[in-house]
Amino acid sequence: MTKHVLCAIDLTHKRESEEKLLLQAADLAKHYGATLSVVTVVPDYGMSIVGSYFKEGTLKAAAEAANEKLHALVAETLPDFGHVQHIVEVGTVYERILDAATRSKADLVVLGAHKPDLIDKLQGPNSARVARHAPCSVLVVRQS
Repeated sequence: MTKHVLCAIDLTHKRESEEKLLLQAADLAKHYGATLSVVTVVPDYGMSIVGSYFKEGTLKAAAEAANEKLHALVAETLPDFGHVQHIVEVGTVYERILDAATRSKADLVVLGAHKPDLIDKLQGPNSARVARHAPCSVLVVRQS
């Protein structure tokens, strides 16, 4: 039985597709009587030398802006849902989603998958990595 749903939102994708994804996750949470958390990930610099070219506090400001956008998206998309936990992570996307799933004790992770680009075919998209390594069930929703 599903008790906790974690929905992974990419704030850089089209708002409409992320709203649909969030609505699907909320419907599943309602169906199971589960709680809902929403996570978004702000990618880090990858290498410390790259970070040295940015002003101190840039990454923190980006995370704060992402938090505001995530709260706004949830409030506008799910105005009557009730309590939703908002999680903003910084780092490698699939690693941070997996960590959020573990820490929140999610039974189900809901995330979107877009048509893969060439780089995705070479490296593997985040959704595939999450599905492969998640400690729980994963629903990958095809998005346009």
